Amino acid sequence: MMGFGTGLGGGLGGMLWVLGCILLIVGLVVLVAWAVSRATAQDHGAKAPAERTEALDILRARFARGEISEAEYTQATNVLRSGR
Repeated sequence: MMGFGTGLGGGLGGMLWVLGCILLIVGLVVLVAWAVSRATAQDHGAKAPAERTEALDILRARFARGEISEAEYTQATNVLRSGR
C-alpha cells in the first residue's frame, strides 16, 4: 500500500502533531488564566488607595467633630496607613 503510515494517524509524526496540539491548548489556557488573574489583581490594587483615602477623610471629620479622642484617631490612622 502506498502511503501507509503517513499523515496524522501514523508513526512518530502523528504523535508529535497531537502532542503539539495539546501543548498549544494548555498554553492558551495558562495564558487566559494569567490574564484574568492580572486583571483582577489590578482592580483590587486600584480600589484600595481610594477606599483608604475615604476612610481617612471620615476619620478626620469624626476627630474634628469630637466624636473620637486623639488617641483613637492616632491608632486608627496608623492602622489605615499600614494597610491592615
